[in-house]
Amino acid sequence: MKVSIITVTLNAQQTLEACINSVLSQTYSNIEYIIIDGKSKDNTVEIIKKFQDKVSCWVSETDRGMYDAINKGIEKSTGDIVGLLNSDDLFYGNDVIQSIVDTFNSENVDSVYGDLEYVDAEDTQKVLRIWKGKKYNRNRFLFGWMPAHPTFYVKRSIYLKYGGYENHFYSAADYELMCRYLYKLKISSTYIPKLIVKMRMGGQSNRSFKMRLRANRRDYLAMKKNNIPFAFLISILKPLSKLHQFYRIS
Repeated sequence: MKVSIITVTLNAQQTLEACINSVLSQTYSNIEYIIIDGKSKDNTVEIIKKFQDKVSCWVSETDRGMYDAINKGIEKSTGDIVGLLNSDDLFYGNDVIQSIVDTFNSENVDSVYGDLEYVDAEDTQKVLRIWKGKKYNRNRFLFGWMPAHPTFYVKRSIYLKYGGYENHFYSAADYELMCRYLYKLKISSTYIPKLIVKMRMGGQSNRSFKMRLRANRRDYLAMKKNNIPFAFLISILKPLSKLHQFYRIS
C-alpha cells in the first residue's frame, strides 16, 4: 500500500528541513513524498533541492493559497492513501505511517485520524496542549466536532470520486471537506488512539477576534452546504465543542 504525503510550503525555510526529515525517518518504506511550493522568496526551494533525490515530486509556482496547493499535490499523487504534513509540522514518531497503514488494512475503512500535539513554535519539545480524539461517531458533527485535520488520512479514491478542497472556504476548507466526506457522504472512518503529528502553534484563523468571527462564518457556510442541521447555532458553539479535546500540559 503506497502512501502519498503532501507538504505545501511558502517561505518555510525555518521549519521545512525538520519537516522533510520527519517524513524521511518513517520506518514504512512505500511513501511517495510530494512538495508543492508557492513560489517562495526565501531559501525554501534551496532546501527542497537539497533533498530532491529523496522527494518523489516537487514544484515551485504561484497558487491561490494553501488549499489550492494541496489540491495540486493530490492531483500529482499516485498513492492508495493521501495524507498531509504542513511545512512547520512534524510526525510524532518514526512509526506513524506504519500505524496508519496497519489501521487501513485491519479496519478496511476510507479514512483514519488520530491525536495531535501542539508544541511551541521555537521549541518542539515543549508541549502546550494535546488534541485528544474520540472513537468515530458521525453524529458528533451535529455538535461541531471534527477530527484533527493534520492527522486525517484518506484513500486517494475518495478524493478522485468526491473532489478535493474548495478553496473559497479559506481557513474552513479543511472543515468543509471533512463535513462533506464524513457527514454528508458518509465515508467510513476510524480513530487511532495515537499521537500522529506535532503541530507548531500559530493558526491563522485564531489570531484575532475578527478573524475568529470570520472563521465562524465560514464554518457555518460549510455546515449549511453539507446539510448539517442548525448550522448557525452549531457554528457559534463549535469552539466550545473543542474544549474536551484539548488537554493542557502543566
